[in-house]
Amino acid sequence: MQTRFLFVVVIMACALVGACTTRPSATKPAMPQHATISSPSKQRIETKAPHFVELPDFTEIVQRVGPAVVNVSSERTIEPRRSQYFQVPKGSPFEDFFREFDQFFPQSPVKKQSLGSGFVMSPHGHIVTNAHVVSGASTIAVNLQLPNGEEESYPARVVATQPDVDLAVLKIDTGRPLPYLHLGDSSRIRTGEWVLAIGNPFSLSHTVTVGIVSATGRNIGGPLGDIIQTDAAINPGNSGGPLLDLHGDVIGINTAIVATGQGIGFAIPSNTAKRLIAQYQ
Repeated sequence: MQTRFLFVVVIMACALVGACTTRPSATKPAMPQHATISSPSKQRIETKAPHFVELPDFTEIVQRVGPAVVNVSSERTIEPRRSQYFQVPKGSPFEDFFREFDQFFPQSPVKKQSLGSGFVMSPHGHIVTNAHVVSGASTIAVNLQLPNGEEESYPARVVATQPDVDLAVLKIDTGRPLPYLHLGDSSRIRTGEWVLAIGNPFSLSHTVTVGIVSATGRNIGGPLGDIIQTDAAINPGNSGGPLLDLHGDVIGINTAIVATGQGIGFAIPSNTAKRLIAQYQ
């Protein structure tokens, strides 16, 4: 009897368990057949970790190319005429009066100095600078930076000039081979590329500024076309100095600034300069 009783109890217990598992949940209604659940992974916007670019180290480039960057100073003599200050119209009856005035009251000649930059382009002492730095100069001096930080000065002479692109080639005789810079291919530079300008702004020798190529193929008027624009600081005294890429190659010759603007400078492409200086390398 006990065995039969236990058997009946087990059967009833199994029936109750089956009923509980098949009954719909009272707290969680059944989902309609047409409804779907979006996967949380599909709704998440995939983001990548920020990519940090390390800025280049310019010190090695500056140390390597610095000795080939020079200071160029020139002096020209201007014979003053008093009548020029009065701006007498040509053909005016006062023209003869002021001409006689100049004759009887002569003034001393005035010497005007011009400061600029340049770089050695051959071991034989050929130097590139701007034509306007040495235009009409009676004397020209080039200052080289020595390894100990001191400078030595040499007289220079103009061996070639091309005023329409504001370029000139000078020659100094030092009696020894000089460190020199290589001309790069300016047609390969791209907007946004890092560049360095080295020169002597405001007579501050061997000043380095860094920026990017702001634009290429600029036309700033006159014969200067296809000019490189950069935001590397270029100031009076930088004229004729090199604009360098991260390989230390010259991709431009600094030549002009916008006096009323900041961060706007211009350089002559190195490929333009190659046509003039190839014969001296």
